[in-house]
Amino acid sequence: MKKTFLLLLAAVCASIATAQNIQLHYDFGRHLYPDVGADRQPVTVTLEQFKADRLGSWFYFVDLDLDRKVFQGAYAEISREFNLWKQAPWAAHVEYNGGCRSFTDGSFQHAVLVGPAWNGHNADFTKTYSVQLLYKQYFRSYDASHAFASFQLTGVWNLLFAKRAMTFAGYIDFWRGEKANHHGKLIVMAEPQLWYNLNTLPQMEGINLSVGTEVEVSNNFVFNAVNSTTFFVNPTLALKWSF
Repeated sequence: MKKTFLLLLAAVCASIATAQNIQLHYDFGRHLYPDVGADRQPVTVTLEQFKADRLGSWFYFVDLDLDRKVFQGAYAEISREFNLWKQAPWAAHVEYNGGCRSFTDGSFQHAVLVGPAWNGHNADFTKTYSVQLLYKQYFRSYDASHAFASFQLTGVWNLLFAKRAMTFAGYIDFWRGEKANHHGKLIVMAEPQLWYNLNTLPQMEGINLSVGTEVEVSNNFVFNAVNSTTFFVNPTLALKWSF
């Protein structure tokens, strides 16, 4: 439920000043993987916003994980990009990642990322993309954690098709995490989304509601790993309102 607006970035500054949406996802992961079940949220609410200015752009998202009985936690990413040259695809990217959980050992470890971004689009902005190669510094965030240096490679994309009725968007991250013995491991996380935009129907004009799905694909991600299983595919059923 994240980064789908990052594809706009500096490339869209000339045509869009601000974009925002809120998403509601029902997650099927707890049903597909009973071993993870009780620890995985059934509902996630996501708020995303992108804002461009003359220097570059801001982007943030917040995921709120909800259960029937408790608020399980929140995770946020906020990034700033500075255009390096006018009309050029290169930008300097600075980002913060972090969050909290209702149980201490599962808290999200805070991190800061810096590095270059390459942003692009086609003539009518129906195809946009961003690629970032970032240095990632983790900080000691709770008793079981420690600070360490890492890296992250991120790709973000957005595709409008079928006369803008459909949106295929998402991201993929590769980054270095650490095992319990502090040895490195490669973590992969991707979240492709597919939306049907109801405002393209004549009878729904002006109603900026989309229905669709997101599929979280991960390997070695600590919040999914259980016993010897590290690869998971968690689909959702979702609604999105764009402001």
